[in-house]
Amino acid sequence: MSIIRFADLCAQGKAKGQRVFIRADLNVPFDDHGHISEDTRIRASVPGIRMALEAGAAVMVTSHLGRPTEGAFKPEDSLAPVARRLGELLGREVPVLTDWVSGVSVAAGQVVMLENCRANPGEKKNSEALARQLAALCDIYVNDAFGTAHRAEGTTYGIAQYAPIACAGPLLSAEIDAISKALANPKRPLAAIVAGSKVSTKLTILQALANNVDQLIVGGGIANTFMLAAGLKIGKSLAEPDLVGEAKAVIEAMKARGAEVPIPTDVVCAKTFGADATASVKPVREVADDDLILDIGPDTAARLAQQLKSAGTIVWNGPLGVFEWDAFANGTQVVAHAIADSEAFSIAGGGDTLAAIVKYGIESKIGYISTGGGAFLEVLEGKTLPALAILMQRASA
Repeated sequence: MSIIRFADLCAQGKAKGQRVFIRADLNVPFDDHGHISEDTRIRASVPGIRMALEAGAAVMVTSHLGRPTEGAFKPEDSLAPVARRLGELLGREVPVLTDWVSGVSVAAGQVVMLENCRANPGEKKNSEALARQLAALCDIYVNDAFGTAHRAEGTTYGIAQYAPIACAGPLLSAEIDAISKALANPKRPLAAIVAGSKVSTKLTILQALANNVDQLIVGGGIANTFMLAAGLKIGKSLAEPDLVGEAKAVIEAMKARGAEVPIPTDVVCAKTFGADATASVKPVREVADDDLILDIGPDTAARLAQQLKSAGTIVWNGPLGVFEWDAFANGTQVVAHAIADSEAFSIAGGGDTLAAIVKYGIESKIGYISTGGGAFLEVLEGKTLPALAILMQRASA
């Protein structure tokens, strides 16, 4: 993927004294007391910002936060708490500027936070007028927000059309490299793990992967639908019976390529859905009408772990069961450790997947952990993300 990289511009001295506009993804969660509860995205943005400061640039950083109403900014929409945390990580104050679209005052070697960009009228619909105003603020536009790369908005697409230079920051560059390594030029065999509650939300991903991967592992409610497609009973488990035909088509597409979708041979069931529910391991053919399947069984987990040992590349999106509850966590834990122990290049993405990685303490053993949710899923579908498309277009101009 041919793009201009901000790291290269800095190495060439082209950022010194320039106005650099960085679109980061700082949309972090808050607790009930208004405090940041998880700051991974802020920490991930630091290398790009520090790179710009060390290059002698005048640095502007913006992001969306939550779902503000355009033109109706409220105190709870403010990036001020994010700026405070960023300041702690950078070791310097990060002032927050409001009403910044018409002009920003920042000196070389300084950094300012531009208030919630989605509060600006025209941001979400990528207004040309707004895009041109944004582009006028900078000499170099840096997209370092993979999590929003699937959206064509003012600060992710429009500004990149009109800024003098449009490039990818270190975080976005790393995402592009990891995705290319995993999907465009993978070391075979290529295994993909796609799990979640519904086939409908990931059907196009499954269909796209069926044409490329050597092994397609499904889990969660998705696996239940595939079990129905294989003629198995699933009791009262979460599934989408109306998509059994589509599941069968994915199985057949894999089979036609000499690949497979492994169907569970044993499962962990309960009569009720709750953390205190009694877990029961049973072969798939013994699932009762009143059973809820909440995890894959130990034999299935061991079989999948063994298969992953031979993989050259592993793409992982979604836990294999209700891993938040220990009684139904074994499948996800076994597969997670199999991925961690594998010599394959692994890339993982999605909120629940990241939570599982943290729970099992394997962050350092995953080849690349994607910061994108929806963007990561769209890449798995084979889509070209708008924010990447415009950067490629500008690089070739």
